[in-house]
Amino acid sequence: MKSSRIGVYLVDDHPLVREWLGNLLRLEPDFDVCGQAGEAPPALAAMTARPPDVAVVDLSLKQGSGLELIKSLRVQAPTTRIVVLSMHEEIGDIERALRAGALGYVTKREATGQIVTAIRHVHAGKLYAAPDMLAALTERNLARPPGSTHATPESLSDRELDVFRRVAAGHSTRRIAEDLNLGIKTVQTYYARIREKLGLADSTELMQAAIRWLEAQK
Repeated sequence: MKSSRIGVYLVDDHPLVREWLGNLLRLEPDFDVCGQAGEAPPALAAMTARPPDVAVVDLSLKQGSGLELIKSLRVQAPTTRIVVLSMHEEIGDIERALRAGALGYVTKREATGQIVTAIRHVHAGKLYAAPDMLAALTERNLARPPGSTHATPESLSDRELDVFRRVAAGHSTRRIAEDLNLGIKTVQTYYARIREKLGLADSTELMQAAIRWLEAQK
Protein backbone atom coordinates (compact mmCIF):
# COMPACT_ATOMS: atom_id res chain seq x y z
CA MET A 1 0.00 0.00 0.00
CA LYS A 2 1.41 3.37 -1.05
CA SER A 3 2.15 5.76 1.80
CA SER A 4 0.01 8.91 2.03
CA ARG A 5 3.08 10.88 3.13
CA ILE A 6 4.96 12.97 0.57
CA GLY A 7 8.53 11.74 0.22
CA VAL A 8 10.94 14.65 -0.34
CA TYR A 9 14.61 14.41 -1.34
CA LEU A 10 16.87 17.44 -0.81
CA VAL A 11 19.78 18.45 -3.07
CA ASP A 12 21.86 21.45 -2.00
CA ASP A 13 25.61 21.82 -1.65
CA HIS A 14 25.33 23.71 1.66
CA PRO A 15 24.87 21.38 4.67
CA LEU A 16 23.28 24.16 6.72
CA VAL A 17 20.62 24.72 4.05
CA ARG A 18 19.84 21.01 3.95
CA GLU A 19 19.61 20.89 7.74
CA TRP A 20 17.38 23.97 7.90
CA LEU A 21 15.13 22.74 5.11
CA GLY A 22 14.93 19.22 6.52
CA ASN A 23 13.91 20.53 9.93
CA LEU A 24 11.31 22.81 8.35
CA LEU A 25 9.73 20.05 6.28
CA ARG A 26 9.65 17.59 9.19
CA LEU A 27 7.24 19.96 10.94
CA GLU A 28 4.67 19.07 8.26
CA PRO A 29 2.76 15.94 9.36
CA ASP A 30 2.44 14.58 5.82
CA PHE A 31 6.05 15.16 4.70
CA ASP A 32 8.81 12.56 4.86
CA VAL A 33 12.37 13.76 4.20
CA CYS A 34 13.62 10.54 2.64
CA GLY A 35 17.17 11.57 1.72
CA GLN A 36 19.61 14.32 0.89
CA ALA A 37 22.81 14.99 -1.04
CA GLY A 38 25.19 17.85 -1.72
CA GLU A 39 26.23 16.77 -5.22
CA ALA A 40 24.41 15.71 -8.38
CA PRO A 41 25.91 12.21 -8.98
CA PRO A 42 24.96 10.65 -5.60
CA ALA A 43 21.59 12.42 -5.69
CA LEU A 44 20.77 10.96 -9.09
CA ALA A 45 21.89 7.47 -8.02
CA ALA A 46 19.77 7.57 -4.86
CA MET A 47 16.65 8.92 -6.55
CA THR A 48 16.94 6.52 -9.47
CA ALA A 49 17.08 3.60 -7.03
CA ARG A 50 14.19 4.89 -4.89
CA PRO A 51 12.31 7.74 -6.60
CA PRO A 52 10.87 10.24 -4.10
CA ASP A 53 7.57 12.02 -4.71
CA VAL A 54 9.29 15.41 -4.87
CA ALA A 55 12.92 16.51 -5.25
CA VAL A 56 14.01 19.96 -4.07
CA VAL A 57 17.05 20.89 -6.16
CA ASP A 58 19.46 23.83 -6.11
CA LEU A 59 20.81 24.91 -9.50
CA SER A 60 24.33 25.64 -8.24
CA LEU A 61 26.13 22.51 -7.05
CA LYS A 62 29.83 21.94 -6.43
CA GLN A 63 29.77 18.66 -8.32
CA GLY A 64 27.50 18.53 -11.35
CA SER A 65 24.77 20.85 -12.59
CA GLY A 66 21.34 21.28 -11.09
CA LEU A 67 19.85 21.70 -14.57
CA GLU A 68 21.48 18.51 -15.81
CA LEU A 69 20.26 16.69 -12.71
CA ILE A 70 16.70 17.84 -13.43
CA LYS A 71 16.95 16.59 -17.02
CA SER A 72 18.35 13.24 -15.87
CA LEU A 73 15.60 12.82 -13.28
CA ARG A 74 12.92 13.41 -15.91
CA VAL A 75 14.30 10.36 -17.76
CA GLN A 76 15.46 8.09 -14.92
CA ALA A 77 12.86 8.93 -12.25
CA PRO A 78 9.90 10.29 -14.27
CA THR A 79 7.42 10.01 -11.39
CA THR A 80 9.47 12.42 -9.27
CA ARG A 81 8.29 16.02 -9.46
CA ILE A 82 10.86 18.75 -9.04
CA VAL A 83 11.01 22.08 -7.21
CA VAL A 84 14.02 24.34 -7.67
CA LEU A 85 15.15 26.23 -4.56
CA SER A 86 17.85 28.63 -5.70
CA MET A 87 19.60 31.92 -5.04
CA HIS A 88 19.29 32.73 -8.76
CA GLU A 89 16.42 35.11 -9.47
CA GLU A 90 17.06 35.83 -13.16
CA ILE A 91 14.13 35.08 -15.45
CA GLY A 92 16.46 33.20 -17.78
CA ASP A 93 17.37 30.75 -15.00
CA ILE A 94 13.72 30.24 -14.09
CA GLU A 95 12.77 29.64 -17.72
CA ARG A 96 15.58 27.11 -18.19
CA ALA A 97 14.67 25.24 -15.02
CA LEU A 98 11.03 24.91 -16.06
CA ARG A 99 12.03 23.94 -19.58
CA ALA A 100 14.36 21.27 -18.17
CA GLY A 101 11.45 19.67 -16.33
CA ALA A 102 10.96 21.42 -12.98
CA LEU A 103 7.38 22.21 -11.99
CA GLY A 104 8.21 24.71 -9.26
CA TYR A 105 10.71 27.51 -8.64
CA VAL A 106 11.33 29.23 -5.30
CA THR A 107 14.14 31.67 -4.55
CA LYS A 108 16.01 31.53 -1.26
CA ARG A 109 14.94 35.12 -0.51
CA GLU A 110 11.24 34.23 -0.49
CA ALA A 111 9.26 33.56 2.67
CA THR A 112 9.95 30.23 4.36
CA GLY A 113 6.43 28.95 3.82
CA GLN A 114 6.76 29.26 0.04
CA ILE A 115 8.80 26.07 -0.29
CA VAL A 116 6.14 24.11 1.61
CA THR A 117 3.43 25.52 -0.67
CA ALA A 118 5.54 24.79 -3.75
CA ILE A 119 6.06 21.15 -2.74
CA ARG A 120 2.34 20.66 -2.25
CA HIS A 121 1.55 22.29 -5.60
CA VAL A 122 4.01 20.26 -7.66
CA HIS A 123 3.06 17.04 -5.85
CA ALA A 124 -0.47 17.70 -7.11
CA GLY A 125 0.89 18.20 -10.63
CA LYS A 126 0.54 22.00 -10.63
CA LEU A 127 3.06 24.61 -11.72
CA TYR A 128 4.33 26.86 -8.92
CA ALA A 129 6.26 30.13 -8.94
CA ALA A 130 5.73 33.56 -7.44
CA PRO A 131 3.14 35.62 -9.37
CA ASP A 132 5.73 38.22 -10.41
CA MET A 133 7.94 35.45 -11.83
CA LEU A 134 5.08 33.99 -13.87
CA ALA A 135 4.15 37.46 -15.13
CA ALA A 136 7.76 38.15 -16.16
CA LEU A 137 7.98 34.78 -17.95
CA THR A 138 4.78 35.55 -19.86
CA GLU A 139 6.04 39.02 -20.81
CA ARG A 140 9.41 37.60 -21.89
CA ASN A 141 7.81 35.01 -24.15
CA LEU A 142 5.35 37.49 -25.68
CA ALA A 143 8.18 39.94 -26.40
CA ARG A 144 10.40 37.33 -28.09
CA PRO A 145 10.20 37.60 -31.90
CA PRO A 146 9.26 34.32 -33.60
CA GLY A 147 12.36 32.48 -34.80
CA SER A 148 14.67 34.96 -33.06
CA THR A 149 18.32 33.85 -33.10
CA HIS A 150 19.99 36.78 -31.39
CA ALA A 151 23.48 35.90 -30.18
CA THR A 152 23.03 36.70 -26.49
CA PRO A 153 23.99 34.71 -23.40
CA GLU A 154 20.36 33.65 -23.14
CA SER A 155 20.76 31.88 -26.49
CA LEU A 156 23.46 29.60 -25.07
CA SER A 157 22.67 26.01 -24.18
CA ASP A 158 22.14 25.18 -20.50
CA ARG A 159 25.64 23.73 -20.14
CA GLU A 160 27.24 26.61 -22.07
CA LEU A 161 25.50 29.12 -19.79
CA ASP A 162 26.67 27.15 -16.74
CA VAL A 163 30.26 27.44 -17.99
CA PHE A 164 29.75 31.12 -18.90
CA ARG A 165 28.46 31.89 -15.40
CA ARG A 166 31.49 30.23 -13.81
CA VAL A 167 33.83 32.18 -16.08
CA ALA A 168 32.13 35.37 -14.84
CA ALA A 169 32.75 34.23 -11.25
CA GLY A 170 36.48 33.96 -12.01
CA HIS A 171 36.73 30.18 -11.83
CA SER A 172 39.72 28.58 -13.54
CA THR A 173 39.37 26.06 -16.35
CA ARG A 174 40.49 23.28 -14.01
CA ARG A 175 37.95 24.23 -11.35
CA ILE A 176 35.11 24.42 -13.90
CA ALA A 177 36.11 20.99 -15.20
CA GLU A 178 36.14 19.52 -11.69
CA ASP A 179 32.87 21.18 -10.64
CA LEU A 180 31.00 20.00 -13.75
CA ASN A 181 32.69 16.58 -14.00
CA LEU A 182 34.14 17.44 -17.40
CA GLY A 183 37.56 17.11 -18.98
CA ILE A 184 39.66 20.25 -19.37
CA LYS A 185 39.57 19.89 -23.18
CA THR A 186 35.78 19.66 -23.04
CA VAL A 187 35.60 22.92 -21.07
CA GLN A 188 37.91 24.53 -23.63
CA THR A 189 35.56 23.33 -26.37
CA TYR A 190 32.69 25.05 -24.55
CA TYR A 191 34.77 28.24 -24.43
CA ALA A 192 35.21 28.06 -28.20
CA ARG A 193 31.49 27.48 -28.79
CA ILE A 194 30.53 30.38 -26.54
CA ARG A 195 33.01 32.73 -28.25
CA GLU A 196 31.68 31.72 -31.66
CA LYS A 197 28.02 32.21 -30.68
CA LEU A 198 28.64 35.58 -29.00
CA GLY A 199 31.13 36.87 -31.57
CA LEU A 200 34.04 37.13 -29.12
CA ALA A 201 37.60 37.17 -30.39
CA ASP A 202 39.52 35.60 -27.53
CA SER A 203 39.51 34.52 -23.89
CA THR A 204 39.90 38.11 -22.67
CA GLU A 205 36.73 39.18 -24.46
CA LEU A 206 35.00 36.07 -23.13
CA MET A 207 35.87 37.01 -19.56
CA GLN A 208 34.81 40.64 -20.07
CA ALA A 209 31.50 39.65 -21.64
CA ALA A 210 30.80 37.15 -18.87
CA ILE A 211 31.48 39.74 -16.15
CA ARG A 212 29.27 42.35 -17.88
CA TRP A 213 26.46 39.82 -18.19
CA LEU A 214 26.74 38.81 -14.54
CA GLU A 215 26.69 42.43 -13.39
CA ALA A 216 23.60 43.10 -15.51
CA GLN A 217 21.76 40.28 -13.71
CA LYS A 218 22.13 41.94 -10.30
